[in-house]
Amino acid sequence: MKLATIRVDGTTRAVRVDDDAAVELGASDLVEVLRRPGWRTTAATADGPAHPLDGLDYAPVVLAPEKIFCAGLNYRNHILEMGRTLPDVPTLFAKFSRSLVGAYDDIVLPAASEAMDWEAELAVVIGAPVRDASPEEARAAIAGYSVLNDVTARDWQYRTLQWLQGKTFEATTPIGPWLVTSDEATAESGELRCEVDGETVQTADIADLVFEPAELVSYISRIITLVPGDVIATGTPGGVGHARKPPRYLADGSVLTTRIAGLGECRNVCHKEKA
Repeated sequence: MKLATIRVDGTTRAVRVDDDAAVELGASDLVEVLRRPGWRTTAATADGPAHPLDGLDYAPVVLAPEKIFCAGLNYRNHILEMGRTLPDVPTLFAKFSRSLVGAYDDIVLPAASEAMDWEAELAVVIGAPVRDASPEEARAAIAGYSVLNDVTARDWQYRTLQWLQGKTFEATTPIGPWLVTSDEATAESGELRCEVDGETVQTADIADLVFEPAELVSYISRIITLVPGDVIATGTPGGVGHARKPPRYLADGSVLTTRIAGLGECRNVCHKEKA
């Protein structure tokens, strides 16, 4: 089952994306749906107003998640590319919801940065409250998976040892176009690919993750309760622009495509913010 949040007449609607139409779920966004008891059944059986698939305006899958956690250095090949050793525990940082954009929205390259880099990632969306979870409990709490690109201001990220300031510039992080529920997507394997202006810059199998989704959910739930709609970005593989020699970054007009087999793709045009 594919679930999404779309824009309609100046508002947003949560929908189930079927083969022939997008069917409204009676909620303004997907977070509202995921907070309902028995949301899988009600979403699967909803028969609200339908919208043609052509021309759907996809908002971020989750509009205002309570929390966005991100895992850094979580692909074996990327860790080695960056000259580091494999970690014993996840490296975590956060984003804020204003950084999110829809799957086909423009990405804003901030005027304050000259080093905006791509990071294709698998996103996990939480579907049930979970605290101090075992891996099995963590897996059961996952609503599903989506596509995300953690577009990063490298010149801000490395100003200090803390990464957050380079990771959460406004309108830089595409997520979507939909959530594929965990009964249809296991996230155990699948090709992740990133293209810039049609050139493949990243490709990996998500099986290369050091800490897979349920491990991340379990670990984070020991810190804080995860709630429906929370997002976990699971990390990026090798091929980022910052690691190239010379480094390569996104530019005004760059077309960034992020794709995961079975989950869909984001395609975003980058526009430089005026100073």
